[in-house]
Amino acid sequence: MNPIRLSVQIDSFTYPDGTAALSDIRLEVRRGEFTGVLGSNGSGKTTLLKVMDGIIKDYSGSVLLDGKNIRKLSPRHIYRKMGLVFQNPDDQLFAQTVFEDVAFGPRNMGFPEHEVAERVRRSLQGVDMTDCSGKSIHHLSFGQKKRICIAGLLAMGHEILLLDEPTAGLDPMGEYRMMQLLTRLNRENGVSIVMATHSVDLVPLFLHRLHIMSRGTIAREGTPEEVFTAPEEMADVKLRLPQIAELIYQLKHEDQLPFDRIPLTIGEARREIAEKMQSGKQPLWLHKKELQ
Repeated sequence: MNPIRLSVQIDSFTYPDGTAALSDIRLEVRRGEFTGVLGSNGSGKTTLLKVMDGIIKDYSGSVLLDGKNIRKLSPRHIYRKMGLVFQNPDDQLFAQTVFEDVAFGPRNMGFPEHEVAERVRRSLQGVDMTDCSGKSIHHLSFGQKKRICIAGLLAMGHEILLLDEPTAGLDPMGEYRMMQLLTRLNRENGVSIVMATHSVDLVPLFLHRLHIMSRGTIAREGTPEEVFTAPEEMADVKLRLPQIAELIYQLKHEDQLPFDRIPLTIGEARREIAEKMQSGKQPLWLHKKELQ
């Protein structure tokens, strides 16, 4: 089993106005893991990421980065290993060109200029933005800006990425391309990823482990298969099942198709349905159609 890179134990965190934001959070991220924090708007996802990144410090509990308390580490030490990508890339990008923005972090870490240039080249290559080095930030699409934010963290050598709604504001193809990019960084480059999202349909395709947040605490956790079980339980945390899982759940409980498990992806559902059809176990609605 891979070692734990990030260990989060938050007993409580309250905003200055008295609003209770987080409570009883227990979360671990292992090396090379793609972890999701799934929750509706206002569930505490963004606040949790800011605590994990060391931006918010006045909480009760501890966050350990490679076994060291993050509150005792300097920002420079933290940002050599871990960084947060905000939901809106315009809150993070500030330089005139792509190269200058991505180069900002390595330069401030004290690398010589030839090393900075090489880090920028590698990080832009990693996010499929090599040809955009000289482009103005203002001429990039929303999705390209998100990629540049990720490149900026990779250029500093980040091994852990915290991502706040990385697919928000993207069209369906943009969502899929972003998730393909993150999956490649995770599987080929070994980058550990924690992604906060409310997109339940993307989760089963990419994530290793899932934590569901509701009212500032983690309500459920496990693999996507363990977490997505019934629509009633998801409704309790203001979420729904992935669409394909919702369809199979209804076929099982309303049409008596004997599924042993609830598939979460189209590929899994297709295999399950094909097996049932081949075995002669047809759903009730098919029998009714045959009798008409």
